[in-house]
Amino acid sequence: MRETARARVPATSGNLGPGFDCMGMAHDLWDEVSVRAFFNDDDEAPPSAHINITGEGADYLPRDNSHLVVRALRRGLDQVGAPQPSLELTCVNGIRQGRGLGSSASAIVAGLLLARGLVEDPQTLSDQVILELATQFEGHPDNAAPAIFGGAVVGWVDESGAHAVPIRVREDLRTTLLIPESELLTETARSVLPEKVPHKDAAFNASRTALLVLALEHDPSVLFEATEERLHQQYRASAMQPSADALAALRERRIPAVISGAGPSILVLGELPEEVKEEMERTGFSAVGGFPARGAYLV
Repeated sequence: MRETARARVPATSGNLGPGFDCMGMAHDLWDEVSVRAFFNDDDEAPPSAHINITGEGADYLPRDNSHLVVRALRRGLDQVGAPQPSLELTCVNGIRQGRGLGSSASAIVAGLLLARGLVEDPQTLSDQVILELATQFEGHPDNAAPAIFGGAVVGWVDESGAHAVPIRVREDLRTTLLIPESELLTETARSVLPEKVPHKDAAFNASRTALLVLALEHDPSVLFEATEERLHQQYRASAMQPSADALAALRERRIPAVISGAGPSILVLGELPEEVKEEMERTGFSAVGGFPARGAYLV
């Protein structure tokens, strides 16, 4: 095994509105994680983890083997039959936690990528293997896939495992993330979703998801219509009312905006007028330019 590795992983938006649990996009907002691996002199001592965190989550994230990056790293080492060393981890977190920006998927991908950087044969942890393992952690690939591959992707899971294909987004597309100060746990956002939805709403979302791929690749003039959806945002509105109100205000102006992932951040696909950006900032949102971004990589 190598002794050290360092990785950078981007923030992501899952769903992109109608593409619930299957579409995602990477943003130019990053976590950077480095690791030093070593083996204890005492063979009987279990492998330890010591973690230094700066930036987002520094005041509450764990600093032991329960840290998500460490758990993913160790899962990657197990995957290829590598021994488990003790770890010294340094995390410089730029991705806001609990904002619908894929911070947990980014942590998982970071750990798996560090495992690739440590093992003797990196190809045993190929992008496809990392996608499979990350999806096992997450349950679906809409955040993990863009974190790995960059850009925008469609992901799905079948009997053979997890898969992802790129959406070849127009080079002139730019986006803006509107990030509030408030947090929303993914578990809370999931808990308010109904077990069943009307057939007409499912059909509505299917048409908009197909249209969104067309809009991103070829025809941005239909981005507003393509970002309509009926499966999750309306049900989650009460759990993030300021974001729901801001989203409604943006869409009243026919701005193609959606909730980023489980929220409460908002993703605007296309240019956001400066006066609207200033208005959003006055109501408590930080505006960050986000797309396009490459996928995670070893430094």
